[in-house]
Amino acid sequence: MKIIPITASAGITGFESPAGDYLQLPLSLDALLIEHPSATFIGKADGHSMQDAGIFNGDILIVDRHIQVKDRDIIVANYNGEFVCKIIDTHRRLLISANPRYQSQSIGPHDQFTIEGVVIRSIRCHRASRLLESTF
Repeated sequence: MKIIPITASAGITGFESPAGDYLQLPLSLDALLIEHPSATFIGKADGHSMQDAGIFNGDILIVDRHIQVKDRDIIVANYNGEFVCKIIDTHRRLLISANPRYQSQSIGPHDQFTIEGVVIRSIRCHRASRLLESTF
């Protein structure tokens, strides 16, 4: 992967092309984003309940099953037959939304509940991708 050593503010109106000054680094997006390849899956966020945690509708979620869940982790779980992305409160057994418009959900003794993994990264695509659209 080629890295162009520049930063650009969002308000910049133009600058010389830095492409000639790129660095070739032994870095791949897989290596950067995925820590445990055999225990990682990718999903897509649906809805607005996690927006205050920086996860927006349509974002790509990288979920690691290998990592031990800690209190206040963002997780993907199967909650009564529905996949959800929430903050887990392990002490109070709650699934917390990161948007005040959505209520927390308690995990009761009769609920079907399994944690599928910890969200370790989220990616926002600013332009539609045919590959992603056909996958999800």
